[in-house]
Amino acid sequence: MSTAPHTVTAEAIDARLRQVFQPTELLVIDESHRHEGHAGANGTGFGTHFKVHIASPLFASSSRVAAHRLVYDALRDFFDAGLHALAIELK
Repeated sequence: MSTAPHTVTAEAIDARLRQVFQPTELLVIDESHRHEGHAGANGTGFGTHFKVHIASPLFASSSRVAAHRLVYDALRDFFDAGLHALAIELK
């Protein structure tokens, strides 16, 4: 995996998830603006709170918990770079 991005963006998360999971469906939404003043907010309204809708054949043999762990593991360096919260919807 690549090094941590300088800025956590929906585009960078999308690219990583496409690279790792070859999803059949993927939508990444930056919801940081909805969490201003909450824990983990960085004051910019961007790059801290995301929602991901993802479907991948790689999740077929995984439990929901295991699939969530795979997504979190794929984005570990994004968390190190400021991603605070990630809501995952598996399809």
